[in-house]
Amino acid sequence: MPTYGHVENVNQRCREFLEDKRRHVEQIDPNSAAVVDSLLALTAGGKKLRPLLAWLGYRAAAGDQETSTGQQQAIIELGTALELFQAAALVHDDVIDRSDTRRGQPSTHRWFTQRHRDASFAGSAEHFGISGAILAGDLALAWANEAFTRAETLAETSGTARGIFERMHTEVITGQYLDVLAEVDIATDPQTMRSRARNVLIYKAAKYSVEYPLILGAALGGGSEDLLAALSEIGLPLGEAFQLQDDLLGVFGDPELTGKPVGDDLREGKRTELVAYGLAHAPAAEADELEQMLGTAELTQQEVFRAQEILRSCGAAQQVEAEISALAETSRDARGRLPELGVSAAVLDDLDDLAQRLVSRTS
Repeated sequence: MPTYGHVENVNQRCREFLEDKRRHVEQIDPNSAAVVDSLLALTAGGKKLRPLLAWLGYRAAAGDQETSTGQQQAIIELGTALELFQAAALVHDDVIDRSDTRRGQPSTHRWFTQRHRDASFAGSAEHFGISGAILAGDLALAWANEAFTRAETLAETSGTARGIFERMHTEVITGQYLDVLAEVDIATDPQTMRSRARNVLIYKAAKYSVEYPLILGAALGGGSEDLLAALSEIGLPLGEAFQLQDDLLGVFGDPELTGKPVGDDLREGKRTELVAYGLAHAPAAEADELEQMLGTAELTQQEVFRAQEILRSCGAAQQVEAEISALAETSRDARGRLPELGVSAAVLDDLDDLAQRLVSRTS
């Protein structure tokens, strides 16, 4: 799958965009540059999966038509908008979850906390860190909208893409609230817990990780309603599989690859489907043991290993793995509609390759 050129184009544009914003805020006050620096550090990493999915959606819609310079720039600008939107989501999510790291580096609020300490500022370093991160996330969200508006202008499209982009905002933030709520309004019925966990997974992450990038790219490419509907049918189950894999990595992942300490989902009290299955199917004593671990910030490595053992022995991990396979198969079946909608074999091959990367990832 020849993706590196597009990834580098998005990386370069995102860097240029933020450097331009840095010059602007420096004119307001040189001390303000730190806010942009935190976003430059965050967006320099990552796999750029959302820009790649948007690029595939665009190619699915555009077909064999020759792409103008403006259209090429539009899809790069859309990739930049998606990266900035994700940056906002990650920064705020790390504040909410009290996460210390992101992509192997200090999370944004920890980055600001350390800045406070290094400069020997007055007051609470922790409060300064959280405040700085909230504002950085707000700016990233505002700038995502700015980049998206430019993408629309360059692509010369109707308002279809704008409506999708706005819906994505509403759903991700609502999903984030439901995630916060699930940690305090605790369901005791296993089916209710699993249902809530899947709802959070869909709206907080799955749709904006896969489905929306695909259909936003297609909308900018002038795709038909039928094509957008087909891409949604492909993207949603693939996004669910992607996020269920993320749940597994949150408990079983290698910190060297994920960039986050193993067991962080347990420390944060995340009632994911993996945990819901474990609480429902583990023997009573082990289910109680697992319940006690949830939300324990000081959870040791030995306790994490014990949680892994419980989730494996009761079949919870295997159940999630089976669900990932089933969702990937649903997405693959839905891709069978694309040839009749004029999608080329090259795009189908690239989509298959990227889908495999999404469901088999280790980071």
